[in-house]
Amino acid sequence: MNVVERQVRRLDHVQRRHPALAFPWAVAQKFGNDRAGAHATRIAYQGLFSLFPLLLLLTTILGFLLEGNPSLQQDLLASALADFPILGTQLQASAQPLRGNGLALAIGIGGTLYGALGVGEAAQAAMNSIWNIPYVEWPNFFLRRLRALAAVLLGGVAVLGSGAITLGAGRVASGWDRPLAYAGGALLALGAFLVAFRLLTATALRWRDVALGAALATAFWQGLQLLGSWYVTRTLSDASDTYGFFAIVIALLSWMYLGAQLTLLAVEINVVHAHHLWPRSITQPPLTDGDRATFSRLARMEQRRPEYLVSVAVTPEADVDPLLDEAAAEAEAGKGDGDGDGDGDERAGPDGDEGSSPPPRGRDADAVPAGGSRRDG
Repeated sequence: MNVVERQVRRLDHVQRRHPALAFPWAVAQKFGNDRAGAHATRIAYQGLFSLFPLLLLLTTILGFLLEGNPSLQQDLLASALADFPILGTQLQASAQPLRGNGLALAIGIGGTLYGALGVGEAAQAAMNSIWNIPYVEWPNFFLRRLRALAAVLLGGVAVLGSGAITLGAGRVASGWDRPLAYAGGALLALGAFLVAFRLLTATALRWRDVALGAALATAFWQGLQLLGSWYVTRTLSDASDTYGFFAIVIALLSWMYLGAQLTLLAVEINVVHAHHLWPRSITQPPLTDGDRATFSRLARMEQRRPEYLVSVAVTPEADVDPLLDEAAAEAEAGKGDGDGDGDGDERAGPDGDEGSSPPPRGRDADAVPAGGSRRDG
């Protein structure tokens, strides 16, 4: 074991003993194990293509509900799209309601809504993967789309409700409109995340299983809206010279990707907390209980048919800790050297010649547990 590995293993022992270090490392490890970054990419990609159909649907619904008050329609739409920093004005300018007779309009709304289901399905796949739900338990084609539809409608209600809160706060409490809007929007987002985290997961979760992640996701999104203007402005300035008009699309996609990453990070925190999947090792082996539980969940997730069962076995090498083994070997060697200094006369042969001393025991059955491994105490 070289010097670098020895120091890393010592650091590993420290972080495993301190929850303040072990929990964040376990979340980061599981984020990579679940390929959450790839899921965030898919959510952002599908969200980009779902955004404009949903925008058409939103303007159409507002047109029906507020038919006699076009100014209120525009104010409410502007407040709702304010959640998209800087880009909200461009989105509002491109928002036009669907028009036509009853049948044509119904077909248009249905087609638009179906086209927006992609983001719901992507979010559903991410949630089931992060919770390591076996594929055999994932919803079928129809249930999957029903859940996606419910999630999309929930998101639309949350966005529209946030716009209504912002607009109402500005009219009712002048001077306090911004704090009230943030507080009301945060409460609405918290409720939406609590429901969505349970709705999109193909297993029965308790409210307390998702409460921590929902609170963190709410904080992440509120912070993202506060810092979003700076982030989008920077992205636009970097991309405008090269990509021109498409810089707006790139900035929007980047913002949605960052939001998806933060949301999935909150979900990972939920899973690690709910199933106590920490501490995790930096260098493996040894495998901690958190490592074993995580890898077992990942293995069992691969079950795709009820006729096939997945079992997990762990080899004795999973308990081997080279740092402890090295320390034990050095201790045994030092003990052997000490014995050799003290009883050299007793080992002399019958003719007065010094006999050969027995080698140190090293890693025999007494020094190492059965199976050739040593468990970290």
